[in-house]
Amino acid sequence: MVEVTRKLVELLDLAPIGDDHFQGQSEDLGFPNVFGGQVLGQAMMAASRTVEGRLPHSMHAYFLRPGNHRLPIDYEVQRVRDGGSFTVRRVIARQQGKEILFGSVSFQVAEDGFEHQLDMPAAPDPDSLKSEQDWAELLVPHVPEELRETLTRNRPIEIRPVNPVNPLKPEKLPPRKQSWLRAQGTLTDDPVLHRCLLTYASDFSFLATALNPHGVTFMNRKLQAASLDHAIWFHRDFRMDDWLLYDKDSPSGSGGRGFNRGNFFTRDGVLVASTAQEALIRLRS
Repeated sequence: MVEVTRKLVELLDLAPIGDDHFQGQSEDLGFPNVFGGQVLGQAMMAASRTVEGRLPHSMHAYFLRPGNHRLPIDYEVQRVRDGGSFTVRRVIARQQGKEILFGSVSFQVAEDGFEHQLDMPAAPDPDSLKSEQDWAELLVPHVPEELRETLTRNRPIEIRPVNPVNPLKPEKLPPRKQSWLRAQGTLTDDPVLHRCLLTYASDFSFLATALNPHGVTFMNRKLQAASLDHAIWFHRDFRMDDWLLYDKDSPSGSGGRGFNRGNFFTRDGVLVASTAQEALIRLRS
């Protein structure tokens, strides 16, 4: 495991601070607030710490307030139900006593059943693509100096976008995005860790799918954008240290909100997880 990935794994490794209460540290990714994927991944880890013998199969969460990346986050887990096949946990994330996220995580025993899935869409091989970090290096001479370190930082999740958008010269495009992603280095075999890491990574470039049709990027100073909610479903086992295709679309934008959907496929076409998110997207007057 490379050092930058080890730090992310440690970020998800919450400290117990009481019965069904945990605390996680925050990281600064150069965003104004805590990265939403971090809070989602830590919340799923907190819930998983109160369940044995079952893996999370879905999570539904609402973002209530922006998080401060300079402060730790406290997670309270509430035991809603322990059934014969399913277990449900409610999770509340707080900073300085104020709720920044609440959600629910459902767990299931392993069992067999009907099998079907969508076909994997066409996509170029990840080995033929540049990483986001490679593209960022090309932008460095054209962005303010205070942004350069953020753009070129070493990242635990390597992302290779298909048809990347130039944030300095945006154009109107169909509401669809694709990217390959994986954790750098080799991870342990803990399936909970792999699911928490995918939850963390599922928030990267998701919101921007709804911006494609409008020719707007995060470099636009008038843009006000924030995730409102986030859901993820796990269908089959996978490894985060192997390439996964993240295929995203945005069926609708209205009322200052953009709706996004996503599917994760392995290189051999197996659908392993799906996501959905609604986000605030509007231009300040």
